Amino acid sequence: MMWMFNVNILVFIIHFVGQYKTFALQDVTADLFGDQNHGTVAAFGDFNSDKQTDIFVIRDQSELVIFLADSKAPYFKPKVHITKESLPSDINITSVVPGDYDGDSQMDVLLTAQSSRGTTVFIFWGNNQTLDMDERLELNKNFTDQPLVMDFNGDMIPDIFGTVGKDSTVVCYLTKRNPLWQNALSSPVKMRVPHSNAFIDLNKDFTADLFLTTEGQKFETWINKDGNFSKVEVLPADKPENAKFVGQSSFVDFDGDGYQDHLLPVCLDEACQRSAIYLAKPGQKQWVPVLSDFQRRETVWSFVSGKPVQPVPPLALHLGDYNLDGFPDALVVLRNTSGSGQQAFLLENVPCNNVSCHTIGRMFRIHWDQSDLGAIPRAAVATFFDIYEDGILDMLVLSQAEGKDGFIIHALKNNFEADAYFVKVMVLSGLCSNDCPDQVKPFGVNQPGPYVMYTTVDSNGYLKNASAGQLSQSAHLSLQLPYTVLGLGRSANFLDHLYVGIPRLPGETDIRKQEWTAIIPNSQLIVIPYPHNEPRSWSAKLYLTPSNSVLLTAIALIGVCVFILVIIGILHWQEKKADDREKRQEAHRFHFDAM
Repeated sequence: MMWMFNVNILVFIIHFVGQYKTFALQDVTADLFGDQNHGTVAAFGDFNSDKQTDIFVIRDQSELVIFLADSKAPYFKPKVHITKESLPSDINITSVVPGDYDGDSQMDVLLTAQSSRGTTVFIFWGNNQTLDMDERLELNKNFTDQPLVMDFNGDMIPDIFGTVGKDSTVVCYLTKRNPLWQNALSSPVKMRVPHSNAFIDLNKDFTADLFLTTEGQKFETWINKDGNFSKVEVLPADKPENAKFVGQSSFVDFDGDGYQDHLLPVCLDEACQRSAIYLAKPGQKQWVPVLSDFQRRETVWSFVSGKPVQPVPPLALHLGDYNLDGFPDALVVLRNTSGSGQQAFLLENVPCNNVSCHTIGRMFRIHWDQSDLGAIPRAAVATFFDIYEDGILDMLVLSQAEGKDGFIIHALKNNFEADAYFVKVMVLSGLCSNDCPDQVKPFGVNQPGPYVMYTTVDSNGYLKNASAGQLSQSAHLSLQLPYTVLGLGRSANFLDHLYVGIPRLPGETDIRKQEWTAIIPNSQLIVIPYPHNEPRSWSAKLYLTPSNSVLLTAIALIGVCVFILVIIGILHWQEKKADDREKRQEAHRFHFDAM
């Protein structure tokens, strides 16, 4: 019985350590950036088409550095620069949006810059995994705020949407690298500054719609009908009644029903001493609180509110499935209302435990004891990023340098050990497949607008689904990834169905959507929707990411095989001994027939 007692102790210790490691973080800043960990992380994208995501960093508000992913430490190396000499001297860079703006399947870089004239847009054209510094394009109109990069006309080439006057909404198409301006909507819209407009599917038809934040802290939804946008009240048009100030809107499938829900962080008083996060579902006209308790013992925390000033970003949530349970979590920066402390916190998506959120069934819970996040003082931005391309979302935190302008970059590896499953999907532009111009690889393109959803059966036999939009927001450090990571929980079943939809051309009635079946878990799927109007011809390249269970299964299989071989060897040895004994007895036996 003693050995059984020891085994129970061992199982308990392993379980306890596993529970601890599930939410453990490891600081890997030096491994990633060396001594180059300063600047503002502004965007992500595969600049050199090597299927590894690179990081775009703004420094001193006057230059852009692209950190390319590498296989040797430091794993992100500064390789491509847009220096201050390449831009006018009177501007400050405010955002970066990588994308293919001229349709040659090579990544270009769009910069927005603030000056006395408003928000100016510059585009540097990609050329064989470099940027052409001599032929930059400066748009001939200035926006009132950072524009939204979206695919307005469904041709899978990003367009630039925004306002150029008080209420004049325009869209800029870059036809053969020449700007073509058109009025965007059928009625005028007065945008809020800073806005959190989004290009996201709101009615589950796999075609991205347009969500606008307007003056007076109100909202408008423009649904894509036959390739054209029409104003329809799908979500509440007003903020929650008790909200005094609202932050940036964000969209995520919060409860796993396949619809994109509207998440809104708010301040409940003018001084923002009390905070909350509300959720609104498409088709419902009510706001539901999913987090209202910001108190830890005697200390109350709250959002960092107020009008953002450069380089401090606006109040926003950054979303991602941290524990791969199929329900997206969030990272947010909070301040101590009774002191000057400010740090990043993880908000975990958990089942609802109070009456206020029972209609949703889910809520946020703050991880107060995340010591690795708490060790970073003066945090300003926190976001998710898959550092090692293994499907597990790690974290990047920007903190304000003491006594200096600018940010310090911190990288935290997510040592997630529960071995949940996921599927990672990236939808490309589909402007070419294997016949791209100049023999370029079509993988280095950030594409806004695609919509992804899966359905499967969990380990208990219940139907499970989740959805996500790709690059639905681009302004004010939205820091969205160029792919979607959808958690599957602990269910190792094949995905029954994976659906991918893209925007459609004006006047086109058919929905551009394709379905794949029996997708292997822990895999990355790169979808090339070529040609756009023939979904049956779309291709998908599958790349597997082995999980811990695969390794354990292999070890168990090898162990079983070795055990069987040992048994076979013992039985064979015993049989051979019996044969030898029988032969000796036969040799000594007296043969009467020989007499």
